[in-house]
Amino acid sequence: MFVLGILIFAVGIGFSIAWHELGHFTTARWFGIKVPEFMVGFGKTIISVRRGETEFGLKLLPLGGYIRMIGMIPPAKGETLGRSRRTGPFQGLIDDVRAQSAMDVRPEDAHRQFYLRAPWKRIIVMAAGPIMNLILAVALFAVLLMGIGTNTGTTTTVSTVSECVVTAAQAEQGVTECPPDAPPSPAAAAGFLPGDRIVSVEGRAVTAADWAVIQEVIRASAGQTLSVTVERDGELRELTPTPIATQLRSLDDPSQIVQAGFLGLGPVTYYERQSLGAVFVAMGDIIANTGQAIVELPSRLPNLVGAVAGEERDENGPIGIVGVSRIGGEVLAQDFTLAQDVSLLINLLAAVNISLFLFNLLPIPPLDGGQIFPAIWESIRRWLAKLRGRPDPGPVDVAKLMPVAFVVALLFIAWSGLLFIADIVNPVVVFG
Repeated sequence: MFVLGILIFAVGIGFSIAWHELGHFTTARWFGIKVPEFMVGFGKTIISVRRGETEFGLKLLPLGGYIRMIGMIPPAKGETLGRSRRTGPFQGLIDDVRAQSAMDVRPEDAHRQFYLRAPWKRIIVMAAGPIMNLILAVALFAVLLMGIGTNTGTTTTVSTVSECVVTAAQAEQGVTECPPDAPPSPAAAAGFLPGDRIVSVEGRAVTAADWAVIQEVIRASAGQTLSVTVERDGELRELTPTPIATQLRSLDDPSQIVQAGFLGLGPVTYYERQSLGAVFVAMGDIIANTGQAIVELPSRLPNLVGAVAGEERDENGPIGIVGVSRIGGEVLAQDFTLAQDVSLLINLLAAVNISLFLFNLLPIPPLDGGQIFPAIWESIRRWLAKLRGRPDPGPVDVAKLMPVAFVVALLFIAWSGLLFIADIVNPVVVFG
């Protein structure tokens, strides 16, 4: 189930990336821009197929995706062959990028270049990708909150019975199946079954909302035989489990590992469907939290480097594609109900799409915002020129931003590499 969860979530991330690129692709075609490539991933092409003038495919490294539109870089002012007569420390890089962009344009497609479109059209094309992620996140939250509902609490009815005892330390090491030397769970040994409703513990009657009380009694009774009355098929039955002492996460501070009694029972959880308004409230909260997390990324770098070196990793820090997929595997590896599994996976995938939405709007190349904001500035320049009776200043020369794009790309590769290593050698464990 752990591997299945990873695969399911990896497919979800791949779909989110393709969905993002579909926004760029569709709007570019609407405005008559030629799109030779539509790719998910980077590096070597694994599989591809050509449909019309566009090659669709998957690449080896699942770190994002792209569509290639012709004429993304305008020619140098006063030049037509993609070269300028200017000099400077980065002019060679700028000229090479400009020349490559010009080489992609066939004479018959010259009128279909990206930079020739009005600024507002270019803004729509570049913003369409992040907006598609936002739309997908809204749809996912609508399914989650309006279709499944939110967790309104637990009951004293047993949902799951663990087969064996897996310690918190083993769970952090990725152990999800019963190890050969793992003792059977006290709940299984005592004869508990899913559907049992706990009526009393040690002679004390419990109500439908008393699961937390039951949990506290179990944790405080390691090695002590308990008397538990359950209702099964309309009849009362007396069970006598003996909680086993093991390492568990603290109920007060989940980041701490404590020695406590373990029985191996999971409660039935009830879900209450929410209104459409609750969807947008949840969206607002997660957008604000994700935006803050993006701003704090530079301050998280020391902890990430330390995590690669084996230091304790910040559970609230950044997680890469490998790490978030691993969490998807953890979800299915738990003894959760189907509703809980689906809710957690949907919530996680929606959060990924919110991150893609916000991150790609940053006004730095090669992100989408690196094309959106130059187009906005071009509109302002043209408006001011028209207001002053001056000639059209022409398109903003985004080729001059290529050195910035080059540095950002290197930083992104380094950051992704650190996340990849940290997610492998020192992963964030949500359930343990």
